[in-house]
Amino acid sequence: MTFKALGIIEPILKSLQAEGYENPTPIQEKSIPILMRGKDLLACAQTGTGKTAAFAIPILHHLYNQGPQNRAERKIKALIITPTRELAIQVAESFTVYGRFTKLRTTVIFGGVKQGPQTQALNRGVDILVATPGRLLDLIDQGYINLSHIEYFVLDEADHMLDMGFIHTIRKIITLLPKKRQSLFFSATMPPAIVKLSGKILGDPEEVVVKPEQKTAERVEQAVYFVHKKDKVKLLIHLLDTKNADSTLVFSRTKHGANKIVKLLQRANISSEAIHGNKTQAARQKALGNFKSGDTAVLVATDIAARGIDVEELALVVNYNLPNVPETYVHRIGRTGRASASGIALSFCDEEERAYLKSIQKLTGQRIPIIKDHPFPDDGAGEFTQTSQSRNPPKSPTANRNKNRRYPPRGRS
Repeated sequence: MTFKALGIIEPILKSLQAEGYENPTPIQEKSIPILMRGKDLLACAQTGTGKTAAFAIPILHHLYNQGPQNRAERKIKALIITPTRELAIQVAESFTVYGRFTKLRTTVIFGGVKQGPQTQALNRGVDILVATPGRLLDLIDQGYINLSHIEYFVLDEADHMLDMGFIHTIRKIITLLPKKRQSLFFSATMPPAIVKLSGKILGDPEEVVVKPEQKTAERVEQAVYFVHKKDKVKLLIHLLDTKNADSTLVFSRTKHGANKIVKLLQRANISSEAIHGNKTQAARQKALGNFKSGDTAVLVATDIAARGIDVEELALVVNYNLPNVPETYVHRIGRTGRASASGIALSFCDEEERAYLKSIQKLTGQRIPIIKDHPFPDDGAGEFTQTSQSRNPPKSPTANRNKNRRYPPRGRS
């Protein structure tokens, strides 16, 4: 099965081809034909299965076929609600990537930042809006957002919405939507409360269930470092100096963070590049090509940009920021230890990320070993160190054979 066989319009196929995507994942292969027919969808799927593209591609397809909206009268036609800022940003980036040749306009709004830039973007006109519940309802109440023209509605990560206490906000938003619309409901689990909520959102939905992939990569050796946020870059430089890994993929939660990490690594004479949604496709392909060829030692990536990365014998993955969605951790560490190769996944955990670590360990059913013997320890993580600890960091699988490092030793340019 190919994307072309699904009947997707040429501008989207062109975007997928530019990203190196030819074959849909199981959730995409099952969901896209249903959504192309205009049916409601109830989908049970984990993060990392490709579900964002499963709903983004059909929405872009339908909106493009409607023809361009008058710029002065552009109305919000599609609404995607996600539980967290990070996921909202990732989803919006996906719409931008897949729809780059459609001229459709996507905007993301979320709390925790000033609303000025977001309201300015809304005033310029939006086709597709990705939002977190609180900021969405706030801007609706202020008169910046009108949901009366919504034709496509997606509730993503519904179980996380429930866990985070957004259920009442979601119910209020639903009452503001047109009754005639196509609705999509995605959740990793289906407890009774979620099934009840889906019944209020969906009409006569078709159902798709995709079982999660293997929870952990068997060949990946994992470890976590407790470290203060301000010391993370120093710890990263220390590990890169001592690990001697042939190739290192570093995950940053944000695009700004990725750029900052690269800047600090380059100051330390470590060759590195960043790939994220703000980079052009040409720049991302060049950076990935340099990484694969060995001209660049370290690639710093956001989760959305890292999709599709397949580097043979990737020795080391570093989670500079722990992901707030535990399935994302499994997806990240699966970048190393593929096929017959072994690999190492190291994670940095600051005080604000300890809840994320608990969620990861709950999902994987593992206690990730803790490395206490490092130059920048955060000794405030007693609840973890009492249950699992290690003083010996994993050795790089390439440490003994990597004599020609792709970045100079410290102190040399």
